Amino acid sequence: MATREISVPDIGDFKDVDVIEVLVKAGDVVQPEQSLITVESDKATMEIPSPAAGVVKELRIKAGDKVSKGSLILLLDATAGAPTIAPKKSPEPGAAAPAPARAAPAAPVVPIGRPAPPPVELSRAPDSVPHASPSVRKFARDLGVDLPRVRGSGPKGRITQADVQEFVKGVMRGAPAAAAAPAARGGLAFDLPEWPQVDFAKFGPVETKPLSRIRKLSGGFLHRNWVSIPHVTQHDEADITELEAFRKENALVAEKGGFKLTMLAFLVKASVNALKEFPDFNASLDKTGDNLIVKKYYHIGVAVDTPDGLLVPVIKDADRKGVFDLAKELAEVSKAAREKKLKPDAMRGGTFSISSLGGIGGTSFTPIINAPEVAILGVARSQMRPVYKDGAFVPRLMLPLSLAYDHRVIDGAAGARFTTYLASVLSDIRRTLL
Repeated sequence: MATREISVPDIGDFKDVDVIEVLVKAGDVVQPEQSLITVESDKATMEIPSPAAGVVKELRIKAGDKVSKGSLILLLDATAGAPTIAPKKSPEPGAAAPAPARAAPAAPVVPIGRPAPPPVELSRAPDSVPHASPSVRKFARDLGVDLPRVRGSGPKGRITQADVQEFVKGVMRGAPAAAAAPAARGGLAFDLPEWPQVDFAKFGPVETKPLSRIRKLSGGFLHRNWVSIPHVTQHDEADITELEAFRKENALVAEKGGFKLTMLAFLVKASVNALKEFPDFNASLDKTGDNLIVKKYYHIGVAVDTPDGLLVPVIKDADRKGVFDLAKELAEVSKAAREKKLKPDAMRGGTFSISSLGGIGGTSFTPIINAPEVAILGVARSQMRPVYKDGAFVPRLMLPLSLAYDHRVIDGAAGARFTTYLASVLSDIRRTLL
């Protein structure tokens, strides 16, 4: 058997990431794609797979080490004739291959948290330094949890995200607690009643289904955004009769190029026009909450429904792309999201998000803002309806729009002007050329 050096492959733009678990030991037999180590940055947890089958001869790494691309993991006595796979980028934020549920998702999209609970007094000394990864520290900060008061269940007392979650559950069950300091802006402390503890099996048959890793990670942040951002939702509708006819006329051209020309591509284009007209919607509050950071770039997050939960990849520089380019890129990122192959930066940097349920149904809904963005557009299914126009009722294809916005930044009048302008752009796509 030939001895082979197995190193960390290209893991994107991450350097000096923490090794939080070593999943094999000397003498173990491994197969191609079998996970060797788990590494964790402040944005994601990922498992590094073996590119070949063989026997682990010698480990060159241990938990707590920091690694980058090319760092030596182990020596492998490769099995003769065994299949070998080419190194590939490890999955990234929110779309990683199965890994311990430790990491907070990356910023997309569809950015997700709980209200900040007060910490529970535990045995750890208040001045001790908690042993936790960067992402767990960030997760605890988002929830307002004082890490030195959390008991770690990992190796050498390491605090995991599950430990933080259990800590919060203890508070919600009414465990003794001291007051916690709220976070800078929107970090709230709540004195909530104890969560109901019910033995549901007493009332009939039940089935316990574990949440997917993505749903467990995203649920908390969604909760945080909902309770800390004063949401207002403006409902409107756009006449897309001509736009739909134009889309169908050009659909065949797109299909020849290997992608579908969807209405979502036009929505992205029209939204960019509206954001340019109303720049406060393409902004974020700073950490103090006293200043508005208005962005001069247009990165549009698009919610993608996957079997494991909602992901929000970001279309970068959407203002510089035509509708065909947007349609092609939307198809590519949606496919990558469903196959858990999103690249590291795919869910970062969004300035405005769109959640479209048009392919499923509904007449309107209230989307949750993806912090630190200040607005999100929800789109339901279009319907052919009689509309009074030029003295008569005529059939028109109407698209329901639901714009949720942060009322600390945007007034109701501005919200109505935004949807009215967006509807006018969608009713006459030629406006995107102006």
